Amino acid sequence: MFSKDRWDEILEALSANKFRTFLTAFGVFWGIAILVLLLALTNGLKNGVTADFGNFATNSMFIWSQQTSISYKGMPKGRTFNYKLGDVEALKAQIPELKYVSPRLQLGGFNGANNVTRGTKTGAFQVNGDYPEYIKQEPMDITNGRFISYSDINVNRKSCVIGTDVVKGLYDKGENPLGTYIKINGVNFMVVGTFKPSNSDGDQEEEANTIFVPFTSFGQAFNSGDNVGWMALTGVDGKSITDIKPKIFEILKLRHKIHPDDDRAIGNFDLSEAFGRVNGLFSILGFVGYFVGSLVLMSGIIGISNIMLIVVKERTKEIGVRRALGATPWTIKSQILQESLLLTICSGMVGISFAAGVIWIMNYILDNSGPVENFANPSVSMSVVFTALIILVVSGLLAGLIPANSATKMKPVDALRID
Repeated sequence: MFSKDRWDEILEALSANKFRTFLTAFGVFWGIAILVLLLALTNGLKNGVTADFGNFATNSMFIWSQQTSISYKGMPKGRTFNYKLGDVEALKAQIPELKYVSPRLQLGGFNGANNVTRGTKTGAFQVNGDYPEYIKQEPMDITNGRFISYSDINVNRKSCVIGTDVVKGLYDKGENPLGTYIKINGVNFMVVGTFKPSNSDGDQEEEANTIFVPFTSFGQAFNSGDNVGWMALTGVDGKSITDIKPKIFEILKLRHKIHPDDDRAIGNFDLSEAFGRVNGLFSILGFVGYFVGSLVLMSGIIGISNIMLIVVKERTKEIGVRRALGATPWTIKSQILQESLLLTICSGMVGISFAAGVIWIMNYILDNSGPVENFANPSVSMSVVFTALIILVVSGLLAGLIPANSATKMKPVDALRID
């Protein structure tokens, strides 16, 4: 029940020594601010590092062929081999846990020689021969037209989808690329769509300089036959690609007469495994943030408890008078606890507000100065704020508990004797 007199007493007690109250409150303010800022900075690092994964399905892996390191069935060590479209079909047929198997052929590159022309304009761009499902593994924003389709695949249609920087390099401002033709290594391809990368990490510029063409058209135009440069594989939901990996390797080794123990012949990058390691690292950093922040906050709580003990000591005679007039032990205890809670929560809320202001400033600077490597969008979720509030309430109760118990143990007669 609200009592104005009680709150007037609490405020009067806390304002009796303003400087002491300020120093005590500052400990809690600084502790909770450090806790929130540490968690925000950890989240900023996590956002920056995980941005390197782009929007590619994190339950995915890439595989490519390398030289064999063990001789096998009359085949020499150091032998090279190529994946084939038959390998793709075998993986799809024999491993139902695979959601997508996307073969790719590739030529050119952002730093390579000029390989694409349109009229008098030329450019060096990366050209990928892909299947339609690749856009489900690495989402991109189709800004105009469409992505490659199975109708393109089935009839070897020479169509292409070009990135925003390809448009800038080969077309005049305001010119619509759809329906026009570009030459890739001397072969005409019709533009059926344009796209921009949907992520904003460091690879965005390279992706915007990319051209996608149907896999079959690529093979026909550039004489690669049924060879496959590399594959992107994604596991079904709920099944880690890392768990499927041994079966994938087993099938490919069998099909290409590779020794079962030759782990160097099949190059691979397990995005799921790498993503799991990153998440594990930042889970640890998050724990460290809570631990360090809580220790700093604890020092502030200890300060409040010490000050409340001093306040109780100074008010010994007042407490004795109140006890003599009929105040119950719980009445005395509740007032001490309320004072401790008020001091803790108010200073803690100011600390949370201060931390929120610092986070806003950091994001403002990042938005205006451009992306910083491995650091992006430092922030905390509402669950962190609610956790901080719970910590404040519990801390305030703990800080006032010992002084409150000390106050109720005084006998009214003994308290009244103190001058």
